[in-house]
Amino acid sequence: MLANYSGLKLEAGLDEAGRGCLAGPVVAAAVILPLDYFHPILTDSKLLTKKQRETLREEICREAVSWAVSEVSPGDIDQINISKASFLAMHQALNQLPTPPEFLIVDGNQFIPYPGIPHACIVKGDRKYFSIAAASVLAKTYRDDIMTKLAEQFPGYGWEQNAGYPTRLHRQAIQEVGTTPYHRLSFRLLPESVNL
Repeated sequence: MLANYSGLKLEAGLDEAGRGCLAGPVVAAAVILPLDYFHPILTDSKLLTKKQRETLREEICREAVSWAVSEVSPGDIDQINISKASFLAMHQALNQLPTPPEFLIVDGNQFIPYPGIPHACIVKGDRKYFSIAAASVLAKTYRDDIMTKLAEQFPGYGWEQNAGYPTRLHRQAIQEVGTTPYHRLSFRLLPESVNL
């Protein structure tokens, strides 16, 4: 894992969570870490345990030069598509950063340029750069908290465990109970064969 890509002091890492979900918002985070930042276990949030993510979230928020998290609703995802919604969430997170970055490194191979700030797209960047991994952790933990709260309002979909991803339980509940206001209606909520 590397601390910096551009050599510039104020480099922000960007990542999102919830892109492939059937329900809930897509969430993005932007994180600027110190130039010489190092952490022995920080990596892609999907490779960490829930306990590790929670501990790291506290450390990242405490040690980051600047950080912000933003979300885009299921309704907006249906209106503009998930790809544009993911980039919109990233732009909104950048808008909220208390310290403006000089350069952006973005997880993945695509990005809608943010006005006035150069960027680089890095495939599997959350496994290569600490700031992208930190953004991954913040986005994931923030979104998991949202889905756990929504699970209390809409029990039966298993959101407290699956966070809105297309598990068998989630799809079975959609088939039996129907959708909620938090489902992404533009997504294929049930597979072609509904024999779950």
